[in-house]
Amino acid sequence: MTTKASTTKKRSRAKSIVKKEVNGMEASALQIQNLAIGKIKPDPEQPRKTFSEDALQQLAESIDKHGVLQPITVRQLNEHYVIVMGERRYRASMLAGKNTIPCIVRTYKNSDVLEVQIIENLQRQDVEPTEEAEAIAYLREKYAPTEIAKRLGRTDNFIRQRLKLAGLIEGFKHFVRNGEMTISLGVGVALFVPEEQQMMLETMGKDFNAHQINRMIKDQTYDLEKVSFDVTDKKLVPKAGSCVECPFNAANQGNLFGDGKMVCTKSSCYESKKNKSFLNLIEKSKKENVLLIPEIRKYWADDERNQLFISQLEKNDLKVYLLDDVEIIEKPIQPTLEAVKEEYQNYDYNEDELKEEFDEATKTYNEELEKYNSATANGFRNGIVFHPESYLHKEVLVKVIEKSEDANEVHSVPLSNRKMDDCTPDEQIIKINEREIRKKQIENNRQFEEVVGMIRETTYIETKKTLSVDEMVAFSISLYENNVDYFSQQKYFTGLLGDTSKLSKVEIVENFKKKFKKEIFHKLIRYMLTKQVHFGESNHVNNLTNISFYNAMQGYYKTKIAGIEKEYAEKRDKREERLKERIIVLEKQIQEWND
Repeated sequence: MTTKASTTKKRSRAKSIVKKEVNGMEASALQIQNLAIGKIKPDPEQPRKTFSEDALQQLAESIDKHGVLQPITVRQLNEHYVIVMGERRYRASMLAGKNTIPCIVRTYKNSDVLEVQIIENLQRQDVEPTEEAEAIAYLREKYAPTEIAKRLGRTDNFIRQRLKLAGLIEGFKHFVRNGEMTISLGVGVALFVPEEQQMMLETMGKDFNAHQINRMIKDQTYDLEKVSFDVTDKKLVPKAGSCVECPFNAANQGNLFGDGKMVCTKSSCYESKKNKSFLNLIEKSKKENVLLIPEIRKYWADDERNQLFISQLEKNDLKVYLLDDVEIIEKPIQPTLEAVKEEYQNYDYNEDELKEEFDEATKTYNEELEKYNSATANGFRNGIVFHPESYLHKEVLVKVIEKSEDANEVHSVPLSNRKMDDCTPDEQIIKINEREIRKKQIENNRQFEEVVGMIRETTYIETKKTLSVDEMVAFSISLYENNVDYFSQQKYFTGLLGDTSKLSKVEIVENFKKKFKKEIFHKLIRYMLTKQVHFGESNHVNNLTNISFYNAMQGYYKTKIAGIEKEYAEKRDKREERLKERIIVLEKQIQEWND
């Protein structure tokens, strides 16, 4: 049994090895020998696998001219020598046609060689990320992430991310190595078990598609700050325990989605907890006589998915009431001046106007609060409204709308909520017409899907013709409708579609086409350029979208951009100067150890 004292002793010995013997080297007098290159062999277990051909050629030219300035380190094995450190210099010497190479022969314990090579490689500046991840994963077998971070001069979060990246399957590592896949996206994929990664790889197909991979990650991860259950509950699904402590919570694997962002990466566990929380809602409804109302309207009750939820409630002996069957009163939220300012932050309001909005909101709140407080006396009872997919729910006050028994009386239940047999002939005609409208809508949906599917199978995208006005109009409206938020519509594109209150959808499109100018198209494109840039690990030197945007803006704001660049350059120069000083000190320490 390992004791605390023995563990401390082992760690102390490990630190001593690193300091005195450079991670496993035995302290002995340095002797540089010129060994025949033919007697030297690379270590097949060497963790470094990639070498830049251009950089090797440059080094070979330098060696041809000046020789090998720093000897490589080898260990003797039978009749030959195996490289421990310096394989790049060895390869460059071979390219330069050298017959010998200066070497330092060391004796190593077999268990220490790989660790020496790994740490030496990780201290390079050009380490390939997946190799770096695999190397750090090897060190993880001996040291805690915080200890590795200290040894390599990295942050704890960097080490955790690289440890996660080590779990990426080979098919995706290929895309990281060739630069198609960012490290952050690779870490996102590595959140999933190898079987799920393989499915993602096969779904994507042969060509790398970052958007598709991001979509798959999004579809299989869940924001734990927006769930229907208590993430701290250890008893909801006892085998899974609390989400806060779960290893499949991204927050426990480094800040992969932002500082402290809790994201579930195990869909089966998430679904189990979500379903259990729904069963608990049903039990609460039965036990406390609380009405459980799904957020479904009669108009959509026949939808197959909604029918599943309705049947589930019926199987649990609950009377099913839809949104159309009840009146709902929610407890109002008291407004604050800060909340009003945030709501109207995009409006050019002065303090007096904001105060007026706040006073109006307060008046509305008081009226709603009075209605809420008197609801129980007016026949309302406790209820819970829940979303049929996420199971997110909220407590409300509910009153069932009573159905009149006299067919001649005016129904309190809306016509759309009544069965055909409960309607008068005139009302039946109305319902029949409404159903026909709905059927046409469904048919139009299917027709459109078929047309789009047909076009996608043609060579339309390869068409060489210049974009037609109709195509530019379609693109402009698509940009406007799907990408421009309400406040931006008001700020930049007021009146773009004209008065739409008296026009059909088709007429709106025709009206837009009549008023269409290239200036509108250009304005939309420029708006989109400012919205499509990528942040995080993506910037203006490593991402195509960002590089093109940065270059385009130089034509408009060159002086301002230059000012920002200068500010960052000055900070970078100062930092690099400090780093150089630190490296000089460290190199001096290494030299002292070697002497």
